[in-house]
Amino acid sequence: MRLDIRYTTRFVYEAPVVESQNELRACPASDERQQLVHYDVTTTPSSRVASYVDYWGTRVDTFGIRGPHQLLEVAAEATVETLPVVAPTVGLPRAALQDPVFRDRHQELLQRSAHVDWGTGVAAAARRHAEGAGDDVLALVHAVHEGAAELSYAPGRTYVGVPVEKVLAAGGGVCQDFAHLAIAMYRSLGVPARYVSGYFFTRDDATGADVHEAEEVEVVTHAWVEVAVPLPAADGGRGVGAHLWLALDPTNRQPVGERHVTIGRGRDYDDVSPFRGVFSGPPAHELSVNVRMRRLALEPLGDVAGTRRPAVGPSQRQQQQ
Repeated sequence: MRLDIRYTTRFVYEAPVVESQNELRACPASDERQQLVHYDVTTTPSSRVASYVDYWGTRVDTFGIRGPHQLLEVAAEATVETLPVVAPTVGLPRAALQDPVFRDRHQELLQRSAHVDWGTGVAAAARRHAEGAGDDVLALVHAVHEGAAELSYAPGRTYVGVPVEKVLAAGGGVCQDFAHLAIAMYRSLGVPARYVSGYFFTRDDATGADVHEAEEVEVVTHAWVEVAVPLPAADGGRGVGAHLWLALDPTNRQPVGERHVTIGRGRDYDDVSPFRGVFSGPPAHELSVNVRMRRLALEPLGDVAGTRRPAVGPSQRQQQQ
């Protein structure tokens, strides 16, 4: 699927400000599931945009505006091609999660973080959902995903930074709450999990409804989770070999697919916040964010040689990172 995305952030300050320094994380990643075709960032007032890749592998666009300005608008336009994913169906026994090499490789994604700091309530809920999963890691992952998806979609009930224990007690929230709760449940069980920020091509964030072919829709930045699943050793031995990242969307109760576009990954929201900045001047301002997406009525883009890339299967998703 080939998608066009336009992300716009607009700040209107109550009085002119100066020395605005900013970071933007809005560029779709290129990986085994998707390929960036085009990306461009423009700012008003005009500025020079520099880019780097952060610790977690996310592109960060940086820019500064020194002179007085009362309006700041940033527009990021992207075209990306996504692929369907063939999910694995058989996993290793749960003891594989205790493999020392596997745990060491994912140590940062097993620990608590700023927005994933669980207590007894979340840990108990995770154990309850895991009880019926048997000894298979994949069954465990899907059972916890279903448990996190039991929240109700309730915009305005929470805010970025609300503790996961409060999210669980409230029984509702938005995508970052679903993601933070799912990650907390996974990590409390010793399953490495990371937060993913991106876009989801849908007419309704509450249901994940698909979009008609020629329709352009307004969406919000979305969040889901990726879980590290250990794989058998390549030599057929009893140990743990590589691993794959299984992507799941608890907000919409589904695996991540062609309509999901990844921007970045990290421990939680703080690692992939779309926009950060500082400035000198009065603090009061109005902020508006708009994201529009459409499906392009074109043949999917192939690789450099012009051939179509295949669907991503489990063997292609094995990673050594």
